[in-house]
Amino acid sequence: MVYAGSEPADQEPDSSARPPLVRELLLVVGLFVIYKLGRQAANGHVEEAYRNAGNVWDFERSVHLPGEGTVQNLLLHNETLIHLANAYYATVHFPATLLFLVWLYWRRPRHYVWSRRILAALTGAALALHLLFPLAPPRLLAAAGLVDTGQVYGPTVYAATPATDSMANQFAAMPSLHFGWALMVAVGLIVATRTRWRWLWLLHPLITLLVIVGTANHYWLDSIVVSALLAVAFAVLPLKRTMPVRAHIPWPSTGYEPAPTAVPRAAEPAVPPAGAEPQAHSARSYASSGTRR
Repeated sequence: MVYAGSEPADQEPDSSARPPLVRELLLVVGLFVIYKLGRQAANGHVEEAYRNAGNVWDFERSVHLPGEGTVQNLLLHNETLIHLANAYYATVHFPATLLFLVWLYWRRPRHYVWSRRILAALTGAALALHLLFPLAPPRLLAAAGLVDTGQVYGPTVYAATPATDSMANQFAAMPSLHFGWALMVAVGLIVATRTRWRWLWLLHPLITLLVIVGTANHYWLDSIVVSALLAVAFAVLPLKRTMPVRAHIPWPSTGYEPAPTAVPRAAEPAVPPAGAEPQAHSARSYASSGTRR
């Protein structure tokens, strides 16, 4: 379970929870290199990628998911809008995630460690799927009838010929790390902050979802799968509560002895039962009986 109340927003960051900077830099750079190498390792499966793309497209239609073309048509109404969408896809993905980690490292060290673990687990699972299930994006699928907005309007991060693209693997559409990372950034900031406006961070994954679908770089299913992977990561790697739970404290002592629950009373003489002879005699009767002897 994710606990949102582990560190108040107005509290100074716990520097003891902050891992060494050099180690973290090496770790993050290493994860980035593995990410790039893993995507490249999945490159070259052209026929399988297009076959899987056809299957994904048919599956989405069979379960009545909305067509990706609906979002793209909205963007194509305005050339400035499509330029902004392409720029968002090309430039926001890595910088936003990096700034997220840097801010957490400095201001919320405990949340940083948790977020870094979640991102590493999510990225590793996504790379495994890239290797097992190469997938051509909808912009390359003729049956989709979508426009490659990056090539037509720009800017783009991909080469015109996917099979010979040495900079990026265009067949690593499933799942979408663009959306997965954006969703993690939003969740991490919502959990780590207290401002009433923190829920606006959800605009980042929402805009990212519209961008990756509208530019025809991903299917709806790519986002659904990465959301499921993220949910599993949250379940396996929960954010533990860091503030101690307040124990039950009894009422403080006033320095006085506690009052007795009842005031003791003097013992009352036993009452003889009805009809019994009295056992005691008066002093006078005792004296008179003695004189008769």
